[in-house]
Amino acid sequence: MQQKMILHIDMDAFYASIEERDRSSLRGKPMVVGGNSQKRGVVAAANYASRQYGIHSAMPTAQALRLCPHLIVLPPRHNYYAQVAQHIRDIFHRYTPLVEPLSLDEAFLDVTHSRRLFGEAADIGQRIKQDIRHELQLTASVGVAHNKFLAKVASDVSKPDGFLVIEPQDAQTFLDPLPVSKLCGVGKIGNGRLQKLGITTIAELRASSIAQLHELFGSWGQTLWELVHGIDERLVIPDHKAKSISHETTFAEDVNDVEALRAWFLDLTRQVSARMRCNHLRGRTVLVKIRFADFRTITRSYTLPQSTDVTQELWNVGLPLLLKNIPARSRGIRLLGFSVSGFDAVERQQADLFSEPMKVKQTRLDTVSDRIQGRFGAQALHRATELISTAQ
Repeated sequence: MQQKMILHIDMDAFYASIEERDRSSLRGKPMVVGGNSQKRGVVAAANYASRQYGIHSAMPTAQALRLCPHLIVLPPRHNYYAQVAQHIRDIFHRYTPLVEPLSLDEAFLDVTHSRRLFGEAADIGQRIKQDIRHELQLTASVGVAHNKFLAKVASDVSKPDGFLVIEPQDAQTFLDPLPVSKLCGVGKIGNGRLQKLGITTIAELRASSIAQLHELFGSWGQTLWELVHGIDERLVIPDHKAKSISHETTFAEDVNDVEALRAWFLDLTRQVSARMRCNHLRGRTVLVKIRFADFRTITRSYTLPQSTDVTQELWNVGLPLLLKNIPARSRGIRLLGFSVSGFDAVERQQADLFSEPMKVKQTRLDTVSDRIQGRFGAQALHRATELISTAQ
């Protein structure tokens, strides 16, 4: 049996890098893509020059401006970013059909069976990096390993414009010296708990038993035990075969600002709906995932009477689920996720569209808008009331 080989490809400061590419005068200057500071907007992406000031995504734009008064703040161009992301995904599919997007700017690729055509996994990773740089003038960081977890950590530690291969026999040597913050789910609170126990590295955490990890992290303890031992059996599942399409974000710091959460939830909704349309899918069940600072995790769902891929409709269902489940006195939210399931192929739904004039109008508007922006650029057409205005 062939050794499974996975690539994790993550674009570097995706939104901000696109803006720098399109406007060379921005290069080297502190800049973020984000919401209006006077309307409680948040940073969606920060370029590397701004990160030197301690600015990061999910930070309120007003706070970012306090850290760097001469910071350049640009409004997001989500339709345009989605077009660039589609080009990147087309590059991935040249090398393997097994592509699992995690968001617009990040994906897992299973290249196990691609090696006969394109060489070893490392060669494929390098070719993809070169294609992205040559065709889009953007940089990506690539991690190569025999499972998802190791590939993702490899791409993360090598950023920006990184490339790192983890051989199976070197996995534990690679993981052990890393800080525990590199583990999925260990946020600020969890890191603090481990610090009090004198645990700062993965090697030190690996000495803990499953029972000890369960006491610290609840049901997440079993997964953490597997990760610190380099174990991850998850498969790469392409969107078109997935039972659900989801995206979630873990915040650098716990977020308790409702307006900031609204902004991030809008971004999650946009990304999930874009991936659905790309795969010609419509879904009926909307699910919201919230992980609080104390690691308590809840999910809330709602099933629509009819499937949809319209961002506005999914937002209208998902947002109330989020707002109803944020306690008035929350210690903050660590992770926010959004997913859609219960898929029907778009072709099976066409007859239903004509019984709903509003949906017909929205679908036609989306189609015309996509065509115009695809030909003339994202700035060629705007709606009078962009969804993003509700999140700024």
